[in-house]
Amino acid sequence: MKRHRSDEEPAPAIDPRSLTAVVATPGWLRDAGLTAWLLVGVVLLVAAVIAVLGLTYTIVAPVLTATVVAAVAAPLVRWLAEHRVPRGGGAILVLLLLTGLAVLVVFLVIGGITSQASDLKSYLTDARTTLEGWAKDLGIDPKTASDANKSAGSSTTDAAKTLLDGVATGIRVLSSLVIFLSFTALSLIFLLKDGPTIRAWAERHTRMPPDVARAVTGRVLESLRGYFFGVTIVATFNAVVVGAGAWILGVPLAATIAVVTFLGAYIPYLGAWSAGALSVLVALGGAGTEAALAMIVIQLLANGVLQQLVQPIAYGAALGIHPLAVLIVTIAGGALFGAVGLILAAPLTSAITRIAADLRPVPSPTPEPT
Repeated sequence: MKRHRSDEEPAPAIDPRSLTAVVATPGWLRDAGLTAWLLVGVVLLVAAVIAVLGLTYTIVAPVLTATVVAAVAAPLVRWLAEHRVPRGGGAILVLLLLTGLAVLVVFLVIGGITSQASDLKSYLTDARTTLEGWAKDLGIDPKTASDANKSAGSSTTDAAKTLLDGVATGIRVLSSLVIFLSFTALSLIFLLKDGPTIRAWAERHTRMPPDVARAVTGRVLESLRGYFFGVTIVATFNAVVVGAGAWILGVPLAATIAVVTFLGAYIPYLGAWSAGALSVLVALGGAGTEAALAMIVIQLLANGVLQQLVQPIAYGAALGIHPLAVLIVTIAGGALFGAVGLILAAPLTSAITRIAADLRPVPSPTPEPT
């Protein structure tokens, strides 16, 4: 007689561990999920840090600015110390030198503009009129072109009125600038004077082996110095080419255009082309269409073909990353962190790539067959 299932002996209990191979998550998926959560955590941490820094921008911006300047100017203080100048005295001398350069630049730019303010306004007005005529020649509705001209003129007038007559706004901006410069100068003195001590303290608190921490900070400083040294060479080259071209073409404010071009080079991509737009408009209004077209050619050469010849020499091995990567990280850094990211993205990316290369384990040599 057959026995029913209910009459059979109960099946033995299944050990859950025996199902591990059946229901286990694939290794690649588990690794991807863990990596995704780590990335989410990193992004949240970065967002929190940025939010805190934004709330403390009044002191963070001057300290960050002073840190970058100190990283670049530290070799000069070290050179003075080697020639028996105390680090405190060397820091003050470097600060006075930088202050003098800043005052000279401001004098050249502001002095050149204010000395010919009425002429500059006339040049820009003539440039707007010329552009309006070109728009009509291209078939754009005359009323639309005229409205655009009036809108541009109104915006220029309003901006000038706000700049010249906004006493309350001017005082507020000036107060903020004074506070920023004061904090920056004070931070710069301490960073230049006690730079080695601060660096050693930071390296001790990185939780890395001393030699690794030293290599990391050294790469960051090396990238910053090399980058800004290269930028200074490129900026000087652009200023000489553009300023000489403006002078030869008879463009007004040639010296001011050269100084603005030099300063604009320190803001990657955007600064140089903004300065170039100013020079073309001044040339169009003050020297005519031919001079403006020639200035466009000069700007394209200075910021394009000729710059590509100078940049490899100027930067040398400072960056060591592809120009396309420089463009991407610069724009991304500017979008995420504003002017600070725009300026520091390339050197910090270069430092990270070099640090990663330094920390990559060296493969052991394969023994030769006997």
